[in-house]
Amino acid sequence: MRISPALRFATAALLVAAPRVRAQEGTTTLGGRSVVVWRPRGAANERHPIIVFSHGYTGCATQSRFLTEALADRGYWVFAPNHKDARCGQLGGGAGPDESFREPAKWSDQTFADRRDDVRAILQAIAGAPAYAALVDLEHIGLVGHSLSGYTVVGLAGGWASWKLPGVRAVVALSPFVDPFIVHKTLGGVAAPIMYQGGTLDFGITPSVRKPGGAYDASPSPKYFIEFTGAGHFAWTNLRADAHQRILDYALPFLDHYVRGQPAAAMLTKTEPGISALWYQSELGASQPAAARGRR
Repeated sequence: MRISPALRFATAALLVAAPRVRAQEGTTTLGGRSVVVWRPRGAANERHPIIVFSHGYTGCATQSRFLTEALADRGYWVFAPNHKDARCGQLGGGAGPDESFREPAKWSDQTFADRRDDVRAILQAIAGAPAYAALVDLEHIGLVGHSLSGYTVVGLAGGWASWKLPGVRAVVALSPFVDPFIVHKTLGGVAAPIMYQGGTLDFGITPSVRKPGGAYDASPSPKYFIEFTGAGHFAWTNLRADAHQRILDYALPFLDHYVRGQPAAAMLTKTEPGISALWYQSELGASQPAAARGRR
C-alpha cells in the first residue's frame, strides 16, 4: 500500500465533501483522546450497543459520516477517535507511517500500536463514565475500520495476539491493510466474526484479501467477503458516494446479527447487483466460487 500525494489530497477533501453535521453528532474527550460520538436514535433511557469506528491513515473520525450516521440511526452508539495521524482536511505535517506499507514483513504488534491504545482507552473510559452507565451496552461491542484501521480492527480481533480485545462480538474491515498478518501468518488468531469488504478498483488492497492464502482464506469462520463492482479505496469514505448504499446493505445486517444477536438477514447470503463476489463461511452455510478465487 503506497501513500501517495493523491491520497493525501483526497483525504483533505473528505471534510469538504462531507454533509452538514447533524444534531446527533458531537465531540468529547474520552481516555484523553478526542472522540466524535454519534448518539443512537431511539429510546433515551435504554442501553444500546457500541460500535467503535477507526479511520484510515491521515483520515479522521468524520471521514465516513454516511456510515457512522447510519449506524446511529440503526440504534448503535458510535465512537470514533481521531488517531495521531488524523489530518481532518489539513494537508501535510505530522510524522510518516511507523513502517513502510511496502514492507509488511517489518511490521509487528508494535506497529501503529497507538491505534490499539486509542480504542482500548476510549472503551475503558466509556465503561467508567457515569454519563454513559445507563445508556451503553458494554456486552455488545463491534469494531469497524477503514484501510489502516482495517489493520487496526483485525489486530484487535486477534490478528496480533497481544492486541486481542476481549468482548468484541464482530469486526467489519473496510478495504483493510492486511499484508502484515498474512506475512506473519497470524490471522488464525482472529476470534470474532469478521466481514471483509473490498472493491474491484481497490487495486492496492483488495487482492490481498481475496487471493488464495490471503486474509479471507486465512481467517477462521464465521467470515464474509464482499467485493463491490467499481469500488476504489475511497468508496468507504464521504469522498465517493456511488457504493454507499451497497456497503450499508451488507455491513448493517452483519453487525445486527453478530453484535446484537438478531436473526440473520437474507442479505448476508444474497448477491445483489453491483456485487462481484460474496463469500461466506459461517453458521449460515458456505459459498466461495472456486472460479472466482485468485482472478486478481
